[in-house]
Amino acid sequence: MTQIRPHGTECLVETTLATEHGLFRMLGFADPHGDEHVALVLGDVGPRSGPPPLVRVHSECLTGDALGSRRCDCGEQLEAAFREIGHERRGIIVYLRGHEGRGIGLLAKLRAYALQDQGFDTVDANLELGYPADARGYEAAADILAELGVRRIRLLSSNPDKVVQLTRLGVQVVARHGLAVPDRPENTFYLTTKRLRMGHDSAPPWEDVWHSLTSARIPENVVAAADRDLVERYGPLVAAGRELTIAQLAQSVDGFIATRTGDADYVSGPADRTHLHRLRALVDAVVVGASTVIADDPRLTVRAVTGASPVRVVLDPRGRVRPDARVLEDGLVPTLWMLGPQATAPDAVKPHVEIVRLPTGRAGFAPSTVLGELRARGLGRVLVEGGGRLVSAFLSAGVLDRLWLTTAPVFIGDGIPGIRFSGPDRLADALRAPGRRYVMGEDLCCEFDLAAARAFSRSADRGADDLRGPLPAGQHRTP
Repeated sequence: MTQIRPHGTECLVETTLATEHGLFRMLGFADPHGDEHVALVLGDVGPRSGPPPLVRVHSECLTGDALGSRRCDCGEQLEAAFREIGHERRGIIVYLRGHEGRGIGLLAKLRAYALQDQGFDTVDANLELGYPADARGYEAAADILAELGVRRIRLLSSNPDKVVQLTRLGVQVVARHGLAVPDRPENTFYLTTKRLRMGHDSAPPWEDVWHSLTSARIPENVVAAADRDLVERYGPLVAAGRELTIAQLAQSVDGFIATRTGDADYVSGPADRTHLHRLRALVDAVVVGASTVIADDPRLTVRAVTGASPVRVVLDPRGRVRPDARVLEDGLVPTLWMLGPQATAPDAVKPHVEIVRLPTGRAGFAPSTVLGELRARGLGRVLVEGGGRLVSAFLSAGVLDRLWLTTAPVFIGDGIPGIRFSGPDRLADALRAPGRRYVMGEDLCCEFDLAAARAFSRSADRGADDLRGPLPAGQHRTP
């Protein structure tokens, strides 16, 4: 592959690059100035494969892209482009070397930084050093797109001048989409200069989508792919109103939540644990059984995301949990310690803990009794987090509205089981529910809409009654 394009850019190598956003083709190019560039291609971007592909023409920025600098927004723009293209599963990132500091080079950019520390804006700093405000050229980008057979693109950029430059070079930009990333205190002056002096888009009206969801509001007109994913995944929970009972459980491929010794650290990966913390942030109360507290000593707080921690509820019919368990000791969140009538309780507990006595049956507390107690306290949105027996009990009782069951790619062999309950004799009578599936790192999470399944079952029963017709006077069908 040595084809040289009109401006002298030559494609020299092709390989692949695996990223969290997908497996990209990676093509390496060299231009006549000695600069080396890469193109990252996801999916089929040919003219017959769909609409013009999303394309990000990204200027090299060592400080922003690799070192995480907040003096600019370059690294965040690159990451946002990856997310957008990954969400669409199709697109191109053209990464142009030799564009450091808008084309003046790395050391000159650092000298410009030093002037900015003295109060110069980014334009005047370049001019003070004897450079143009923007010395970049896009001939290599045009050659790269031509090599890929792409003439029409949807450009990911907040810079209208980039459209002008690419159009002059024969690239048809059919649409331009700004990449919504928030201004930060460290780069507000920099971004304001680009907007006022270089014609970049005005700051978008920024909305923290996750904050909106945790404030019980579903945001509209969401732009970024990651934010759209949040709204799609968690918006139905927000829309469900003040009474909602959900559950989450992570288990191995062979159906265990822990080893035979009780070790569950960790079954699923970090993406699933973040998902769990999001669920905690969207409910009023999180419920666990005594065995979970004894085995894991969890905190049950929201830490991986922003949001308020829910009230913690420990179901302990026999009083097995020690008073020095973290949830009873740390004072971080109000905690309800639900005990059976005969369970022994300490004479005094920490101020954040309230002991609640509930009646017990053969299997402990009835799920409906627990939910009734919580709703009487204004805790209508409830997450049942574990362990396996507790989630299974709520599932079997028919009180769960949704269940997230995450399967991790690990075989435990034997241990503490996950979902288990008395099933039907016939497969045709097995519980089925509509759902959605999410890939979370190496894990697969399945969401089951159990409320919808119940509504469908009731509707089917009513339809069957209609088909059978009325019963004689004084007779009733067994429900």
